[in-house]
This record gives sequence, structure tokens and C-alpha cells, in this order.
Amino acid sequence: MASQIIECIPNFSEGRRSEVIAEIVAAIRAEGDIDVLDQSSDEDHNRTVITFAGSPRAVEAAAFRMISKAAELIDLEKHSGEHPRIGATDVVPFVPIQGVAMADCIEIAKRLGQRVADELNIPVYLYEEAAQRTERRNLEDIRKGEYEALKKEIADLPEREPDFGPQKLGRAGATVIGARHPLIAFNVYLDSDDVSIAKKIAKSVRHSSGGLRYVKALGLLVDGLAQISMNLTNYKKTSLARVVEHIRSEATRYGVNVLHSELVGLIPQRAMIDTAQWYLQLDMFQPDQVLETRLASTQSRDEIAASDFLSALAAGTPTPGGGSAAAYSGASGAALIAMVARLTSGNKKYASVQDQMEKILTTAEELRARLTTAILDDANAFNDVMSAYRMPKGDKAEKDARKLAIQDKTLVAAQIPLGVARDCAEVIELATKVADFGILSAISDAGAAAALARAGLIAAGLNVKINAKVLERKKMVDDLLNELDQLERQAEEHYGQVIRLLQERGGLQLE
Repeated sequence: MASQIIECIPNFSEGRRSEVIAEIVAAIRAEGDIDVLDQSSDEDHNRTVITFAGSPRAVEAAAFRMISKAAELIDLEKHSGEHPRIGATDVVPFVPIQGVAMADCIEIAKRLGQRVADELNIPVYLYEEAAQRTERRNLEDIRKGEYEALKKEIADLPEREPDFGPQKLGRAGATVIGARHPLIAFNVYLDSDDVSIAKKIAKSVRHSSGGLRYVKALGLLVDGLAQISMNLTNYKKTSLARVVEHIRSEATRYGVNVLHSELVGLIPQRAMIDTAQWYLQLDMFQPDQVLETRLASTQSRDEIAASDFLSALAAGTPTPGGGSAAAYSGASGAALIAMVARLTSGNKKYASVQDQMEKILTTAEELRARLTTAILDDANAFNDVMSAYRMPKGDKAEKDARKLAIQDKTLVAAQIPLGVARDCAEVIELATKVADFGILSAISDAGAAAALARAGLIAAGLNVKINAKVLERKKMVDDLLNELDQLERQAEEHYGQVIRLLQERGGLQLE
């Protein structure tokens, strides 16, 4: 299993033409390194929801392909259905699943939004965690009035101006792109046919009516039974167990019981483990006590050792190269941060910083996972660039296709080391914290972490710059280089702080 996984759950305004849906799914799968996990179409809603997952690089690229294909095949002027919509690709949420932070998904949403606007001329709105305006966090607010209203208002009303792209709708409409936490669709059935009870309980549990945070709920009558239909938008902050117990308590008030519950679609493993931990009262439980989790972790470590990365780096082949080495260096720095955090949090003398160290440890492990994945991602990106250069260049169509492929693949090859630089900068910032109040006996390890991450950032920056020279889209090049420059300046400032702490707190003599 990949150490970094992002889930994407796009909604398309087509649920009746199976051949169109098949082409969109094929566009997603064409990127490779993608698993299509689920597909659901509704003819009445005239809508299809697809769930796929993979590495950040592959998911972002597949998302652009599918939006482009949907724009080609779906005409909103001819579309009708029960479900609200404003675009052919109506909404594209990115969800962090493993080894990825919400910030990463937000950056992907922004990059994809800009690219969709620039290359497909489709207006894009950002929502949920990626929203640039507070009034656009909720999808319902952006879709108000649907395609027909937006078409009339987008050019004239400031509040309808898109975050990216033209103030005009074409036949593909607009697309909403964002980042959010995993959503759990969950229904609870009562042993009653009294729908009024379900509606009262739904009102008591949903956040908008004063109930539990991160819960949306409706009371319905389904197959002769009262049902509370819910979306849990952040199971980490409002747990599944807490929701069920709230409903059970409210049901008792009305003289009814919970008959059974129903899961719609997929659920994160973490949510199921948390629920089991709560009901079994396993206060000291650790996630790696699950047999399958421990086995997967062991296998992953074995695979990394077997790959013999340094031998591969020394071989006379173009990949892995400097970009992979940069990620390796950054991952080593993150691993050292995690080590110092663990040594500190397990020491009674440093009990006052226990909470800070636990947060640092979580962040460091996320960074290590991302940087480890980037080792292979960088090599794959360069191989993709080389494949693009080998495309035929006979007639004009072939030349145009080759040129477009080279630009697309080179952009990815620049974005991956920029992500490495971003993560290395964060490792250096963490190093300032563990050097400042981490266990004193490991302060030199904090310095080593900063030095390794600094080397990784510098090496990654060279890869960004060499790929940027090939890109023809000036704004994208400027954005890449400006961010890199900012990261390098911030990193140097933080590295200087680490050096001062090593001298002042650690008593090390450094030039």
C-alpha cells in the first residue's frame, strides 16, 4: 500500500448514458496508480458519483483528465434531473486518507482549479476547507439557483464571481473544487413507522438545529420504518459512537428503540476502530495493535529495505536522481524529528511539553510518509517526461499532442520537488521547536534533522528550476519560482534559529 493516499469523490451531471460514464471512468483510470473504488449512478437525479484513490500526483492528474472529458461529453443546456447542479463536473472534493495533511489537499484543489480555468476555460469555485471566502464553505450556497441562475448572475453579481476562470458559463457550466474531511453517510432505523419521531430526533442531532457539530440529519420514512439519515462530516471531532448514543437516548424518550443502522458507501477504517475502542472501553489501545495494521507496517519496512535506494541512486540510470535524493534527505530529517519527539515525550523531566511533542510527532510522521512517497513519485515523473519526448512527431496533430504532453508532464515534474521543498521547510521549522524544548541529550539530532532537510530543500529547488525552464506558461512558472524563493528564505531563517539554539542551549561550538 502506498504511504500517501488521497481520495477523490467527483459528482458528474450524467446518470443515464452509460457510455458517457464509461468514458469518464476510463479517463480517470488512464493516469495509472489509481484505484476506482466505487461508482453509483441515479437516473432520476441524472447524476453519477465516482470514488477513486491514489497518490497525490496521480489523483490530481486524473481529476484534470476527468473534468476535461466530462466537459467534452456533457452539455448542461440539455441536462435535467432532480439533483442540484451547476456543472458537467459538478463538484470535486479531495480527502486526505493516509500520510497526507488537509493542507496538501487544499493546495491540490487550488492548483487544479487554476489549471481547469486556464486550460478548459471553465469557471471554478473553491469550497469547504479550500474556500477563499467564508460564504463559500458550504456547497449548497455556491449552487444556489443551480446552473440556470448562475448563468444569468455570474457576470453581474460580485458574490457570484468565480475564484478562477471566466465570468461566463459555457455548456460545461462551472465546477466546484475543494478539500474536506472524510464524510460518513450513515442511517439509523427505529422500530417504529412514526416518521414524526425520526424528524424530532434528526432535529436534536443535527448541528444546524443546535445538535452535534459536524452532523447533518433528516427524518424520513423508508420501507415502512422511521429513519434518521445522516452525513457525518468530521468523524474525528464528532465520533460515530457519540452520534449513535445520542440517537439511542432520544429514541428512549419517545418509547422506541434503535432497530439497526446502515452504512452508505465507504467508511474510513479509523472511524470503525474508534467506534470499537469506545464501546469496548479500550483506553490504552494503540492502532498498531490491529493485526493487519502491524503486518502492513512490517511489510512496508521490508519493501523499503529491499529496494536498496542508495544502490539504485548510484546506478548508471537517469532515475532515481537528484529529486528522489532530495526527498530521501528530507524524509531522514523528518525521521530524526520523530525520534527526538518520542525521546522527549517519554521522559518525566519533560512532562510539561508532552502535548507539544505529541503534536510534533504526528506532524513529523506525516512529513516522513509524504517525503518517502516522493522518492518514487519524482522518479516516475521524470520517466513520464521522457516518455512524452519519445512520442511521435510526424504530422501537426502528433506534434501538438507531443508538445502538450511534454508541458503537462514537465509541470508535474516541477510540482513534485516543489512539494518536497515545502515539506523540507516544514521539517526545518519543526527542528527549531525540538531544538528549543526537546530533550537536551538529542539536541544534536535536531540539528542534524535541520541540516538534512535544508540539503533536501536546496536539491529539490534545483529540480524545480530545471523543469521550470521548459514550461511555457509564464504565470505557472512565476508561481512555482516565487513559492520556492519564499520557502528558501523561510527555511534559512529557521535554520539560523536552530544553529543559535545548538550554540546557546546545547553548548556546541559552531562556525
